[in-house]
Amino acid sequence: MEFNPLLSLFGNMDQLDQVKLNFDQESVNMMNLAIAFIMFGVALSIRPEHFRILFTHPKPVVLGVVSQYIVLPALTYLLVLIIQPSTPVAMGMILVSACPGGNVSNLISSLSKSNITLSVSLTTLTTVLSLVMTPLNFAFWGSLYANHSPLLVPISIDPVEMFRTVFLILGIPVVLGMFVGMKYPRFSKKIDKTIQMASVIFFIGFIVAALAGNFHIFLDYIHLIFLLVLLHNGLAFLGGYTLPKIFKVNERECRTISIETGIQNSGLGLALIFNPRIFPPELQLGGMAMVAAWWGIWHIVTGLILAFYWRRRPAVVPTNG
Repeated sequence: MEFNPLLSLFGNMDQLDQVKLNFDQESVNMMNLAIAFIMFGVALSIRPEHFRILFTHPKPVVLGVVSQYIVLPALTYLLVLIIQPSTPVAMGMILVSACPGGNVSNLISSLSKSNITLSVSLTTLTTVLSLVMTPLNFAFWGSLYANHSPLLVPISIDPVEMFRTVFLILGIPVVLGMFVGMKYPRFSKKIDKTIQMASVIFFIGFIVAALAGNFHIFLDYIHLIFLLVLLHNGLAFLGGYTLPKIFKVNERECRTISIETGIQNSGLGLALIFNPRIFPPELQLGGMAMVAAWWGIWHIVTGLILAFYWRRRPAVVPTNG
């Protein structure tokens, strides 16, 4: 392989391939329950007419899906072509980019005073579409980069698990939150800030806990992927903001689409990587797992930073909602 000066900035990524992470499904389930509670709080300010506006003005929704499932995977492919990391690391990046938007995006959109209704709609829609789009994007872009890699396996996502995610984590909490918000508006207004603050504290705690479980591993190898994930995540936020801006979408919805594209469901990526029916355990999965795991931590950090930055610079809310 020819010497790549860009790759030299990241070190020898082949070292990552033998890494074994501690992956606890129970922790993921607990996080999903907490996200359901957060979604209840986010939905307190949502009204049915907000969704009607999205259906009558669908451009932001369409651009959000395009940003998620076309722009981000394409930008990811260009990035791995430029940097040329090890195949497992590249496949990890492609897998993360093929995942739907993460539920954390709804909290980030709420904190940043972006369009919460658009955020919830995009998270729900991209999660449902992930049944087809995640395997399709992983197969297409992965084959372009490493057609003969043993890591290029057919991915199948359990539709029951996706239904559980959409219905239990998004659907029920949003409907309940909207009902309470409309039925008890004074109570909703009183607890809104408390729930948001509790959500921020929770996610900071989650970052600490996630690091603690694999602290020695991250300490040994973080220098190999920190800059890579920073670039990849930054490209996702930038691409998600630029696309709707080109099509003259208002600032508030540009921010929302940026957040939806920059906050990925890397937890789904990890679950796929550690599923022995998809990726046999004998494969060297360390590079893939490290990318997905650090993405899961880093996008929360960058998302919170961006949320509080935009919160101090409110976008003008258009008259049509």
